[in-house]
Amino acid sequence: MPETLVIPRRFNGPPESANGGYTCGRIAELAGGLVEVTLRKPPPLETPLAVERSAERVSLWDGDELVAEGEAAELELDVPESVSVEEAEAARKRYHGFKQHAYATCFVCGPDRADGLGVFPGPVLGRGSVVAAPWLPAPGETAEEILWAALDCPSGWAVDDFGRSGVLLGQMAARVLGGVVEGAPYVVIGWKIGEEGRKRFAGSALFDEGGGLVAFARTTWLVPRAG
Repeated sequence: MPETLVIPRRFNGPPESANGGYTCGRIAELAGGLVEVTLRKPPPLETPLAVERSAERVSLWDGDELVAEGEAAELELDVPESVSVEEAEAARKRYHGFKQHAYATCFVCGPDRADGLGVFPGPVLGRGSVVAAPWLPAPGETAEEILWAALDCPSGWAVDDFGRSGVLLGQMAARVLGGVVEGAPYVVIGWKIGEEGRKRFAGSALFDEGGGLVAFARTTWLVPRAG
């Protein structure tokens, strides 16, 4: 039978499409290594997506529409210093999404979700564009695709306030250096790298309680066209 991938509705970003980081993590799992994933359209939920493999890439298709593709990548990134769990808790209280959020039911950062990751990154005082949030992985939240998801939204909040239609993830590459432990405290940060036209470039990183680097990512976000 043809290989397919179905993204459960729980893992949404915008209400009717999948969280970009989670989708990229699933593609990385299919590829079995470090990849850079490009999202060509919002990944649909609860839909069997055909998986195509070649020596160069792994692709997801919804019928004859290309949804996403991942290919081998090198990932080097200047990762800023972490913040303490206490500083991340303080930053969380400044999370703009508590006031206004284009995707309030997002699996990762949606304040209207009782079963999401609860990653609410707010500005870190005195650290420029850096945002941070604490994260305590719940049971069942230690798979690598969950780490990709946790790295997704903080980089978005570093480049946009999601107060209108919100930016959309266009590309992501991540490197996971270690695993996470259920119930242990972690800190995730995001920071702005630059911009070009409608593109916003950002980084994100996940640290353990002692400041040890667990994973990091580079992302490209797209500002929706006006109208």
